[in-house]
Amino acid sequence: MAIKSTIYKANLSIADIDHNYYADHNLTLARHPSETDERMMVRLVALALNAHQLQDLCNGDGTLGFGAGLSDPDNPDVHLTDFTGAKRIWIEVGQPEEKPITKACNKSDHMLVYCFNHAAEIWWKGLEGKLARQEKLEVFRLPTEVSQSLADLAERSMQLQATIQEGQLTLSSDKGTVFVEPIRWK
Repeated sequence: MAIKSTIYKANLSIADIDHNYYADHNLTLARHPSETDERMMVRLVALALNAHQLQDLCNGDGTLGFGAGLSDPDNPDVHLTDFTGAKRIWIEVGQPEEKPITKACNKSDHMLVYCFNHAAEIWWKGLEGKLARQEKLEVFRLPTEVSQSLADLAERSMQLQATIQEGQLTLSSDKGTVFVEPIRWK
């Protein structure tokens, strides 16, 4: 019998000063049995960093949420879908292979990858040349120490505050504060 996903609830208050976006999001995250707290929290950070696009791209008339994640590799980890059902933003976390990245670029207006693993540099050196012509693609690196610190904030029920200013995200809860400054690779 397969082990079911663990459900996490997050009340995320976002104050994105860079983009003049202020909103509260009540989120449900299904953590696949093989997914770590670290990866789940990177998904949440990716959503927070791109939440302003809900207003910027869709004028508030869209859906920002989590995909099926590891349960369905053909779905994004995080997505912004407009009212017509079109994927405006497709976000993957980790180190996806070239083919799924290319496929996601073809299925969406914009594709982002947030890598965080200690071997991210090796992964990117192997793909950088192959993905150079993907105009819709942006790749960001979260330092490994930062992503590991994010795992410490994970709880089944989370109250989180995200402040984004000058490209840096400050994610806080009762369990602590983590400063996230993604490094843009592409």
